[in-house]
Amino acid sequence: MPGKAQDSQTNPPSSADSWLNKLGPGLVTGAADDDPSGIATYSQAGAQFGFELLWSLLLTYPLMVGIQMISARIGRVSGHGLATNIRQHYPAWLLYTLVSLLVLANTINIAADISAMADAVTLILGGSAHLYVVFFGVLSLLLQVFIPYKNYVRILKWLTLVLLAYVATAFMVKIPWSAVLTKTFLPHIQWKPDYITTVVAVFGTTISPYLFFWQASQEVEEMRVEPRVQALKKTLGQADKQLQRIKIDTTIGMAFSNLVAFFIVLTTAVTLHAHGLTDIQTSAQAATALRPIAGEFAFLLFTIGIVGTGLLAVPVLAGSAAYAVAGTFHWKSSLESKPMAAKAFYGIIAAAMLFGMAIGLSPIDPIKALFWSAVMNGVISVPIMVVMMLMAARSDIMGSLVVGLRLKVLGWLCTGVMLVAVLAMLITMAS
Repeated sequence: MPGKAQDSQTNPPSSADSWLNKLGPGLVTGAADDDPSGIATYSQAGAQFGFELLWSLLLTYPLMVGIQMISARIGRVSGHGLATNIRQHYPAWLLYTLVSLLVLANTINIAADISAMADAVTLILGGSAHLYVVFFGVLSLLLQVFIPYKNYVRILKWLTLVLLAYVATAFMVKIPWSAVLTKTFLPHIQWKPDYITTVVAVFGTTISPYLFFWQASQEVEEMRVEPRVQALKKTLGQADKQLQRIKIDTTIGMAFSNLVAFFIVLTTAVTLHAHGLTDIQTSAQAATALRPIAGEFAFLLFTIGIVGTGLLAVPVLAGSAAYAVAGTFHWKSSLESKPMAAKAFYGIIAAAMLFGMAIGLSPIDPIKALFWSAVMNGVISVPIMVVMMLMAARSDIMGSLVVGLRLKVLGWLCTGVMLVAVLAMLITMAS
């Protein structure tokens, strides 16, 4: 049977079946979620409220797995990223609005992350933060433009190990595990503006639109590096294996993301909150405050982690913006392509990086800018998730591989929780 022969050629038994090779888009996406601005949010949660918000990261895990798995399945099953699917099946005004807000939010986020990386290096080496802003911006741009995808993704995979610094840091201080477990599984929710705002910030930081676009596009990239591989709706014989890979990759990637976030909150709760240091605005402030309490080595681990996560997250932010714009205008979009073969795609990456660097070098407060990017991310995440859920149930997009009931319930639950979070945020801002 020709179909069976093709499947066996496409999926030969090899080292590709190892666990490491099953980890890719999901692992990188999850790790990129713990970017320097995310570290600042988690540090603020731990410093301000101690163990009181640990439960939120237990709740975000299954929701994040569900919505990211749906985005990955849309990319792998349809053979197109989210923007391309929206362009083909939904009104143009919706696409232009969502992509414009995404690009703006991502650019501001890039600025905040590069600034945080520069501040972190300044803490260790001294020197000019502006010089480090330029260095990290140019370095990230060159890596994305001149290293082919299949090599670049290996770099991103190894960079995820940097996040283990935050797990290690937690074990350098004494942790009252009984209190931690009690607050994690039996939370006492406070209906106070500061508490609600921080919960919303944690949710908005953890479940972000750029992650949806990135993971879907990376599934398409994975197909492009294997010439004989096609969209799953056209090659049903590959579906079971590939969907299982997506499940493993996403489940582990999001677990890694939420585990690291949990330990950042835990570390800052045990150290900063316990010593009355509750006003933390940036990841660099968290590292500085940690130094006299947890020691020099803990400070270095925390600070190096900021730089490593930035090197991982900034390309994801710029790349997801480029995938979204390229999908909107039907441009060639692949990190595997040579720069001259995908000029517009790489032009968007370069523009996002350069504007991010410009904001980082300007008098604009990157923390205030980041607040507004978080607001935009929160607002646009809801309509994007609604569209994703509708797409995942359409047979003209997914063929016979529309999402099942369990994943559908999880995805809509995540959408509903984010809607409640956004409404709570808007009400809190108005009060």
